[in-house]
Amino acid sequence: MQAPGGPDEDPTGGFALGGWLPQYFDEAVGKRLDTLFAGNFDLLLGRRTYDIFAAHWPFVEGADKVLGEKFDRAAKYVLTKGEGLRNWANTHRVATVDDLAEQKRRSGPDLIIQGSGTLYPQLLNRGLLDELVLMTFPVILGTGKRLFGDGTLPQSMRMREHEVTSAGNIIATYQADGEVHPGSFVTITPSAAELERRSRIAAGTW
Repeated sequence: MQAPGGPDEDPTGGFALGGWLPQYFDEAVGKRLDTLFAGNFDLLLGRRTYDIFAAHWPFVEGADKVLGEKFDRAAKYVLTKGEGLRNWANTHRVATVDDLAEQKRRSGPDLIIQGSGTLYPQLLNRGLLDELVLMTFPVILGTGKRLFGDGTLPQSMRMREHEVTSAGNIIATYQADGEVHPGSFVTITPSAAELERRSRIAAGTW
């Protein structure tokens, strides 16, 4: 999910494929984003995504200016332990996930996250993510930041709606659906070969 918008967006970790998304962006993806930001909303962002947004959206012109003005008006909650946030209107620092949970309990418009990959494990683990709109594009990057990174607890998700676009993109909306309940397709008694294989697994020689 790293640096979809351009080569200079986030090259950290030596990521060299920034700007991979524009060639896959189609009308359906644009429409879904327009719907997402159509009403009143606030933004929840990680520190680096906030820095990217704050250096871009207040300065846009042309067709992007309408969304830029919406982002200006929206409250922007930044989950970070650091100080020195940019002077962008309606920005609020949130120091801990506990503080975020308290903010979420208050009345107000929906909190929308875009990017901010470090937030998802924390939000999922605390049950603070009500809905996940996942866009999958037909490209394998092989490196870079991942949506569900280290520290994400296992859990089931339930698909609420989905769409496959003309460019082969998949837009799917998920909600949390409890624990993972492992099962098995194996219906026979383990063979001697299988038991031997398992013993090698246990010994670390498989």
